[in-house]
Amino acid sequence: MLKSINRRNFVASTAASAAGILIGSHFNGMAAPAREREEKEMPSAKHKYDIMKEVMKYRKIDTHAHIYFTDDSPETQLDYGKRLGIEKQVISRYLDIFPGTPQQFRKYNDLTIKAIKKYPKHLLGGFVLNPVYRKESLEEIKRCSDEGMIGTGELYYQVKINDPLYFPIIEKLIDLKMIIFSHGECQLGVGGYRMKYNGNKAPNTSIPEDFVDIAQRYPEGIFQYAHIGMGGDWEYECKLFKDYPNIYVDTSGSNNAENMIDFAVELLGEDRLFYGADNSYYQSVGKILASNLTESQKRKVFFENYNNILRKGGRNVD
Repeated sequence: MLKSINRRNFVASTAASAAGILIGSHFNGMAAPAREREEKEMPSAKHKYDIMKEVMKYRKIDTHAHIYFTDDSPETQLDYGKRLGIEKQVISRYLDIFPGTPQQFRKYNDLTIKAIKKYPKHLLGGFVLNPVYRKESLEEIKRCSDEGMIGTGELYYQVKINDPLYFPIIEKLIDLKMIIFSHGECQLGVGGYRMKYNGNKAPNTSIPEDFVDIAQRYPEGIFQYAHIGMGGDWEYECKLFKDYPNIYVDTSGSNNAENMIDFAVELLGEDRLFYGADNSYYQSVGKILASNLTESQKRKVFFENYNNILRKGGRNVD
């Protein structure tokens, strides 16, 4: 089954990406007699390409992870991380409730603090806030920094990333040399028309143009645009971000179009992609392995790019 799979054409689709790693896990977990019997019945199972060996050879930081949406969290995320060789996961409980009061974002940040204290070897914490509450947000940055958090978690729908309400928050994060990580969306339209919103989206959803605007205002800021694999127009996103070197993109999302990773590297350069899963773990690894990136480029995307940014503030992993 796995013999015919090679590095160049391992994944033709998202399903193949996930299935390939699941199959690899299946073979690795077999007892020897069962494995030998299956290989005898299916000779192609004697694979030349060891997918799990390939998976495990890269150090990884998952720059986009979320916790406490289910009762078995964060243990579930840690289990996926262990199976896929993810050394660190940058976790947050994003602020998906409105209006996003200080009481609400403190509660969510307390959950993240609890998790990183319990599993310090595997989890890094990102904090959330709402710039409508300027004083409380600045206080929360200090509190969470003192607790060992490394930057923002995924900032959400409350306020657009380029709203003036964010300016004092961004300036503080720049002083701390922290990554400014925000949710972003770019819906696909038809006939060349790209919708900014539909009836199901909050009007304050940040779109690529908002990231360009804030990146121009704060060229010293470090901005992480969330999940180019979310299902939006990733080609448009990369084209728009091309000339703004302080905008980085994470590769997370469950939609994994062929050539997405190669296209992003071609447009943005090999130093501006961060590996992320957004809790779609198998797909997240498979899409990087399925790309035409060199070994050096894969190492950068999986680990080095993000770690180099953390190093600027003395928060690097190694």
